[in-house]
Amino acid sequence: MKTIGKSTYTEAQKSEMKRQIRHAADDAFDKEMAEINEQLNKEILIALVGDVNAGKSSTINRIVGEEVAGVGAEPGETTAIHPHAYKDKIFFIDTPGLNDVNKENSATTLDYFRKTDVVLFFLNAAGTVFSESEQRSFRIVEKANPNILIVLNKIDAADEVDRLVSRVRRETGQKYDVIPISSRTGENVDTLRDAILELLKKNNKDILFARTIKEKSSIANKWIIAASTSAGAIGAVPLPGADIVPLTALQIGLLTKLATLYERPISREAAKEIVITAIVGNLGRTIFSQIVKFFPGAGSVAAAGVAGTVTLALGYSVKYAYERGIDVTPESVSKLYKTFRDRKDKGKKLPGEPE
Repeated sequence: MKTIGKSTYTEAQKSEMKRQIRHAADDAFDKEMAEINEQLNKEILIALVGDVNAGKSSTINRIVGEEVAGVGAEPGETTAIHPHAYKDKIFFIDTPGLNDVNKENSATTLDYFRKTDVVLFFLNAAGTVFSESEQRSFRIVEKANPNILIVLNKIDAADEVDRLVSRVRRETGQKYDVIPISSRTGENVDTLRDAILELLKKNNKDILFARTIKEKSSIANKWIIAASTSAGAIGAVPLPGADIVPLTALQIGLLTKLATLYERPISREAAKEIVITAIVGNLGRTIFSQIVKFFPGAGSVAAAGVAGTVTLALGYSVKYAYERGIDVTPESVSKLYKTFRDRKDKGKKLPGEPE
């Protein structure tokens, strides 16, 4: 692989790259913040369907990291469905099974299900899984809203869980995710949380839900790894200079999402300077010894591997700072990045990076 040394790049070329990045960062920051603010003004409705012993309340408490009031009705208590406010703009609808819903309220009930962003259909792995009454309830919900995640809870007290999962998938036409979890031990709750966020992403509501969850680390990991993968694809584009604008936009998007997730606002100037430092400054110094694309005047951005690594280390630097109460500034991130980039160059995992 042909490499271009640092000496190839004049100060004028680096200045031109910074100018392009600043311009792209301004546009990206405005776009990202507009989209985030639009999300934060929406409402989220999540329906919980299942028997009272299916572990709905304990599962929701695990997902969000705290006790949610109003979830976990007793048999016969629910003759109509009412949303329970969890946080501002986020509501849970709980029913112990559609068989317990008063017939005269059925139209209202189905209307709620139609409006719901995500339906969590609970089954008890330690009980009679997908009984006739549960199947009837499922068909009613399915007609009203296809955004269903089937939650097979209490797997810690069940045998042959894989067989149960296969059977439920088969009996629901292989159309829905069946997620086996234990709300008691926490097993696979991260997988369920990720699946909920993926469904919410369809309606541009995933960031709104993510920022309310106390367990933010796994969500941040997912965003950082996804951004790193996308950065690698951008860096692989063979056209010189074609990656500056999209890579800048990608990293600005990651910074604004992380800031929203941890509820630590980041200014336009701080985000812009952090990205500039990551690409052309000391923060990304190894870019200039590893690039495989070059064009006179405007410089170049790293090839796939370098672009991905820079974005990964940048994301984990910012995550590390937020989780430890460190102010996110170009200076603080630069110091963290140097340490993290050195670790990646040596093949080591970063703090917080999943195995």
